Amino acid sequence: MTDAAKFWAKLWDLEERFWTEGADAARRMSAKGAVFVLPYPAGILQGDMVFREKDVAQRWRSVVMTERYLQRQGHIAVLAYRVSAERSDDPIYEALCTSTYLLDDENWLRLSHQQNPLAPIAT
Repeated sequence: MTDAAKFWAKLWDLEERFWTEGADAARRMSAKGAVFVLPYPAGILQGDMVFREKDVAQRWRSVVMTERYLQRQGHIAVLAYRVSAERSDDPIYEALCTSTYLLDDENWLRLSHQQNPLAPIAT
């Protein structure tokens, strides 16, 4: 595996763990003051608010990320993807997502995350 492939695999692994490992792991992987834009009713959250929000802090049982895109400029990396996630007895959640990571002392920390839920188009 090339160095570039290892780098991107590491970021995609961080992104998946963010969904599946719960609030404590998410806190460790996020920059102080990170901003999250999540579906209603959570809305725009910043810093520790993200990890107190009951709907946000729950971990997902499984996630599948497809339509993956990535871009890196210096110490900033952006991931964009489509997610299908499930937890408990809830219906499968599908959304288009972006996450921005910052390289801080050799650690990649999530600086922002946004989810745009997909809804069926009415016919």
